Amino acid sequence: MKKNLLMWDETLFRDPEVFEIDYVPEQFNHREAQMRELAFQIQPGLRGGRPLNSICRGLPGTGKTTSVRKLFAEVEEVTKKLVPIYINCQIDNTKFAIFSQIYRRLSGHLPPASGTSFKQVFDAIARLLQKEEIVLLVALDDANYLLYENEMNRVLYSLLRSHEAYPGTRIGVIVIISDMDVDLSREVDARVASVFRPSEIYFPPYSEEEVQQIMRERVMQGLYPGCLSEDMFGLVVEQTQKSGDLRVGIDLVKRAALHAERRASRSIDRDDICRAYDVAKYLHLSSSVRSLKDEEKAVLRTLAGHSMADAEMNAGEVYRAVKAKMSIGYTRFYEIVKKFDAMRLINLEYRDGKGRTRVISLRYDPAKIIEYIGEA
Repeated sequence: MKKNLLMWDETLFRDPEVFEIDYVPEQFNHREAQMRELAFQIQPGLRGGRPLNSICRGLPGTGKTTSVRKLFAEVEEVTKKLVPIYINCQIDNTKFAIFSQIYRRLSGHLPPASGTSFKQVFDAIARLLQKEEIVLLVALDDANYLLYENEMNRVLYSLLRSHEAYPGTRIGVIVIISDMDVDLSREVDARVASVFRPSEIYFPPYSEEEVQQIMRERVMQGLYPGCLSEDMFGLVVEQTQKSGDLRVGIDLVKRAALHAERRASRSIDRDDICRAYDVAKYLHLSSSVRSLKDEEKAVLRTLAGHSMADAEMNAGEVYRAVKAKMSIGYTRFYEIVKKFDAMRLINLEYRDGKGRTRVISLRYDPAKIIEYIGEA
């Protein structure tokens, strides 16, 4: 019996880094066509010209971010004249925050936290680009968050029309969109559309066979042999397919292995996987809540509390409950509610009755929402 138990200093993980959400695998399969198209789009930048603009579109967990990060790593290996900069728009979703990150990447430090205007930051970036004769390539990941904050046009305009105010600057943009309801051609205004003109690169969901291959590669690289049987591996693939998000499957394996280690087992069993899935399936909820401002978290907490008594909620009734707890106007409240709908945290529907009633329902268990808000 003892041989089936882990010693205190033993582990099931050969390489735990493989299961981190920002891990970029050396062997990256099933996205060769998308990678070739992306490489074509940025090729002018390697020769000193302005990269062509792109939109990477696909559901969450379809390889968009990994493709861009892998390509950026390759660019950094071959040239210093094309500088790729990755921005996570869940975290940095205002024009000033995004340009502060660009400045940090170019200068090595952030601009002063207070007393610095956007124009000063932009001037400093442009001077660096002109002095070093650098071409800039900016990836805006989860750029749909810029739409929720009404920042998309402001950010793209500043990036793509920089050459008008600062001759010689050359900037290309890759926009990564995970919200399939977003049509960027309708969202950008005419001033932006005239210089944006992106090529769209679609990332389809992985097939069951592709999910199996990707998950098997991760398991072989990240876990020691024998700790995940074929039957249990099949259950992992099944749960990953059910979630529709490869990241859930990767997080699921990590958590299941940790559960097995906690009970000092050398193998992962069904209970480990099922318990891990109960947490991993909320990966989208967890990351979405972390990106919210305090005011938005307060509104979502009130929505969740209200939902415990009534699964479907009238927007007017919820607003009165929110207003009783915080100072907020209806316009701002409704902007937040529409953002939650776009983020797939709630469903916002219209019902005809006495006038047109807005009805709100949660996509997640309200108790789980409150739990994750408390942890954020």
